[in-house]
Amino acid sequence: MEKFFFSSESVTEGHPDKLCDQVSDAVLDSVLREDPAGRVACETYVTMGLLIVGGEITTHTYVDIHKLARQIIKDIGYTHPKYGFDYHTCAIINTIHSQSPDISQGVDTGGAGDQGIMFGYACKETEDLMPLPISLAHALTSRLTEVRKKGILKYLGPDGKSQVGVEYHNNKPVRVDSVVIASQHTDEVLDKSGNNMSDKARKEIIEVVGKEVLKSWVDKNTKYYVNQTGKFLIGGPQSDTGMTGRKIIVDTYGGTVPHGGGAFSGKDPTKVDRSAAYMCRYIAKNIVAAGIAEKCLIQLAYVIGYADPLSVFVNTYGTGKIHDSAIVKLVRENFELTPKGIIKSLNLLRPIYRKTAAYGHFGRTEPEFTWEALDKVEVLKKAAAKI
Repeated sequence: MEKFFFSSESVTEGHPDKLCDQVSDAVLDSVLREDPAGRVACETYVTMGLLIVGGEITTHTYVDIHKLARQIIKDIGYTHPKYGFDYHTCAIINTIHSQSPDISQGVDTGGAGDQGIMFGYACKETEDLMPLPISLAHALTSRLTEVRKKGILKYLGPDGKSQVGVEYHNNKPVRVDSVVIASQHTDEVLDKSGNNMSDKARKEIIEVVGKEVLKSWVDKNTKYYVNQTGKFLIGGPQSDTGMTGRKIIVDTYGGTVPHGGGAFSGKDPTKVDRSAAYMCRYIAKNIVAAGIAEKCLIQLAYVIGYADPLSVFVNTYGTGKIHDSAIVKLVRENFELTPKGIIKSLNLLRPIYRKTAAYGHFGRTEPEFTWEALDKVEVLKKAAAKI
């Protein structure tokens, strides 16, 4: 029996990098709300007491960057100096300028907004057809935020991380071996030494967050690591700079499969870094849901200014009921792969992107996540049956 362990991580919405992703995507949403034809490539940087918004935007609408950014920071929970960053007092600098016309002339005709390779993946490890480690890691960070905002664990701060190590037998997940939870907290839960979080608080986090989420996946041998340095008083931008696009593995499949390298947040859907990655997930998920394969990796490749993908690659890791080359043919015949086709079929010119900027872009059930739909399953089943 083949046995191995695989781990994936997630971060909360208060992590500095995720704060930046949310600001960038909120700017994108604001443009698309009034100007669906607007072009956005927005980057955000945050450090102690300072947030900078930059990038290239071409639009006829107006976005109040300062007001918008402060609202995002407030929504996340940086509302008091005790968290090291405060929406009332932080400085915000806007350095946005317009997009180069050299890019526009290729995109306006329907071509891709850049060159690049994009990947999508689906497997039968979970109900949402995602790898189990990243699915559980996101569930933990989502739960951290939930118990903080609901006041269940009032001492938690906005910044936090999780990591889940899953044990596999013959490529099937069987149990959770290790759980890492790191959460910013206030000094009220320090022990008498002042150097460590109290045992009581650690046990509360394990019970209310860890075991509540992981349920039957944990057993008596599961190992928990909670704030392993001892304490996590200083968090958020006070302790770590953040930038848009630095959590690309968290955003996708937790390292289970390759990543094309392009970040998503702050980019409008003419940028295939984002839209084609969503299409890859849509294709892979429908192939697996149709029973054509147990797991499926899709790769698309584009060049700037040209509409059709340069290549389409499929890997079912030997689980396909038909040959991978036959699945490539199904993909080309049943999915729109040009930037305009992707945007239309997934309805991407809408203000839906801030929700994607924390807890993963895939495996989500909210209606905005159109690339998670399974509306191609029957079509693929019929087409595969003819091969």
